[in-house]
Amino acid sequence: MICLRNALHLKKNKNQMSLGLLDWIIIAAYLLLSLGIGLYYRQRAGKSLGEFFLGGRNLPWHVAGISMVATTFAADTPLAVNELVYKNGISGNWVWWCALFGGMLTAFFFARLWRRSEVMTEVELIELRYGGKLAAFLRGFRAVYLGLFMNTIILGWVNLAMMTILQVYFGMDTMHALLWTGACMLLTALYSSISGLMGVAITDMVQFVIAMAGCIILAVLMLNSDQVGGVDGLKEKLPAAALSFFPQTSGVSGALNLSIGAFIAFLGVQWWASWYPGAEPGGGGYIAQRMMSAKDEKHAIYATLFFQVAHYCLRPWPWIIVGLCTLVVYPGLVEDADRRAAYVHAMQDFLPAGLQGLMLVAFLAAYMSTISTQLNWGSSYVINDIYKRFYRKEKSFANTEQAEKHYVQMSKLTTIVIMLLALGVTPFLTSVSKAWEFIFSCGAGLGFVLILRWWWWRINAKTEIVATLAPFIPYSYFSLVFMPNLKANDLAAFNAWESGHYVYFITVGFTVLAALATVFLTKPESKETLAAFYKKVQPGGWWAPVAEGVGTKPKTQVLPLVVCWISAVIFTYSLLFLTGSLIFKEWTQVLVFGATAIVSLLVLKVFVARTRIFEA
Repeated sequence: MICLRNALHLKKNKNQMSLGLLDWIIIAAYLLLSLGIGLYYRQRAGKSLGEFFLGGRNLPWHVAGISMVATTFAADTPLAVNELVYKNGISGNWVWWCALFGGMLTAFFFARLWRRSEVMTEVELIELRYGGKLAAFLRGFRAVYLGLFMNTIILGWVNLAMMTILQVYFGMDTMHALLWTGACMLLTALYSSISGLMGVAITDMVQFVIAMAGCIILAVLMLNSDQVGGVDGLKEKLPAAALSFFPQTSGVSGALNLSIGAFIAFLGVQWWASWYPGAEPGGGGYIAQRMMSAKDEKHAIYATLFFQVAHYCLRPWPWIIVGLCTLVVYPGLVEDADRRAAYVHAMQDFLPAGLQGLMLVAFLAAYMSTISTQLNWGSSYVINDIYKRFYRKEKSFANTEQAEKHYVQMSKLTTIVIMLLALGVTPFLTSVSKAWEFIFSCGAGLGFVLILRWWWWRINAKTEIVATLAPFIPYSYFSLVFMPNLKANDLAAFNAWESGHYVYFITVGFTVLAALATVFLTKPESKETLAAFYKKVQPGGWWAPVAEGVGTKPKTQVLPLVVCWISAVIFTYSLLFLTGSLIFKEWTQVLVFGATAIVSLLVLKVFVARTRIFEA
């Protein structure tokens, strides 16, 4: 800790290392508020699984949408963005900005289908879309894989980020940081287990406002400090590459600039190819949970659309500004962990008493909003898709009321169990970025099938099984066979090759080819299964043979929806860069991005009217 502090060239006194009375009052008030909201919704959540996991399918679009945004704002998010900006400048954010394409695709093409399906969880859709024993196996497998395995990794890395904050801010050792993180997680598990999704969603709204307020205050104070000197001082002290929204191909040595290979991987492939929590192609996870909990199809679309705009336009700039400021205030950081920790040191250095407590509450809010959702979402898979589906079926109870009460009680118990599993996994995770890399690699190419299962009748259960398992083959080969056998010189060459994301391209290509081969080498689902799914969900795309069999025609207007999708993507990116241009006083860019935003919004408005998807 002392070495890191010296490396950061910090100038602090002892009083700044501890919280004052006002800080502790703010923290205590926030924790009591969160617990109070949970208690308020406890009776409603205990009525049924639909209430506990979907809020009675009655969430207004703004509640569902803000809850989505709050969940994706975890304790690790500002730290991760700080690392990205410190390493590659503003353009480093394309690692997650690229997901906008998939998010808007979900908003216009799939949100209403998720709500129309009336399933409880994402994996329950599997037995609606596919039939037979393979579908049942896939549903159970993905429930375990996502709800337990992947979920505990996600919860573990969020815990790891919270531990980093506590270690840096208070100088705690690893064990004490884990204990305090466990206490925060226990409180979160308590209110989420008694309040269900409705309580989680309402708490998310409060937590998001607090978290964003804290981040904005830190960005403003740090930017206008003597060390940085405002926007003009920041621009003078940093190279142009650090402030560029896009990778530069000339006049740049490679520092503070995203590689073109990475940019192509992110923008051209990753958004449709990779499964990633919160950005699943075609929707999924807690995003699908919020869509399915909306009042109706219109509210599901509005919620998802609001989430995309807020996710990319409201959240990132305070984090980016702090990241750029840390480049100026704490130069020369080499280790990724130090680059992440610089955000927490900025909190200590630039926030006075009271505001330090507010900022810690902001991180607690970000942490708890993600943890509560992941616990509730993971429990829904365990209970609905494993326990209820395969172990204790509803018909084994005397009546429906008895069954629902039992399932709700088991859901509460499962929430605590998942919390304990996540705490057990946390000490074995050493890097958030490594956890991200593992999840991206193990889902590379799967998104292709998750999108097409809605739009192509030929996709079957075997295709999805192959697409789920296929990425592990190249990932295992490169990680366990190829890399360990390289000599030192070859390893350096491979690292350079890997930075161009060629391994990722190979994994995606392998998975897509394996999935397509499975489609054409195996039989489609039965006519009865496909007809039942089509009647229930009424998907668009390539369903003509099935539609003809049930005497209807696909009603979806594909071309207008494509125009809506593209224009919404352009509008959101334009709004994102317009905000950045205003901050940096780049008036020519303000005119360009402003005009682009207006034109794309007008196009979107015209074609939305043609699709009529927002009509009740």
